[in-house]
Amino acid sequence: MEFVTLTDAQKKSRRGRNIALGVVLFGLVAIFYVVTLIKFSNGMVQ
Repeated sequence: MEFVTLTDAQKKSRRGRNIALGVVLFGLVAIFYVVTLIKFSNGMVQ
């Protein structure tokens, strides 16, 4: 089995993409959480 050795530039680029993906996923979770809270709070008021 052969392994690919990444250069420092490739490691830095991969880390940047991973951080960006994590931020986007966290943002989506936060949006869904807020929307769910708003829907439940509006349903309980009536």
